[in-house]
Amino acid sequence: MKIDAAQKCDHPTLITIWEASVRASHHFLQEADIAALRPLILEHYFDAVTLNCARGEDGEIVGFIGVAEGNIEMLFVAPAGMGQGAGRQLVAHAIANLGVSRVDVNEQNEQALGFYRRMGFVVVGRSPLDGEGRPYPLLHLALADEPGAD
Repeated sequence: MKIDAAQKCDHPTLITIWEASVRASHHFLQEADIAALRPLILEHYFDAVTLNCARGEDGEIVGFIGVAEGNIEMLFVAPAGMGQGAGRQLVAHAIANLGVSRVDVNEQNEQALGFYRRMGFVVVGRSPLDGEGRPYPLLHLALADEPGAD
């Protein structure tokens, strides 16, 4: 698997992966939530982060990570590629090359919480609302060796 910087021309592929991944893993979201988030991600959020892609042997994007100020803002893997190491490689790349030490996870997304725990993150806080002010609690995680992490 190869990790490289995403280009603007990759955004249509990334939003397709985002939606498929959300539908496979964010069962708590309503259809209206997905519909509202899609244009925000495509028109604003992608441009607000450093985006990197994981590409398979064939060069096709199988997942991506968005990082800002040491925080993983987004990590999504195509459902067909889940469990095959793309997410792990993207996070490891972000820690080693982009200074990542924090991530927020939807409390209801137990699969993601378990993944980040296996990657060395621990829960350091909780917010009752998500970043958009919706009632989807967030768990704040930090790498276990970071100050303030238990």
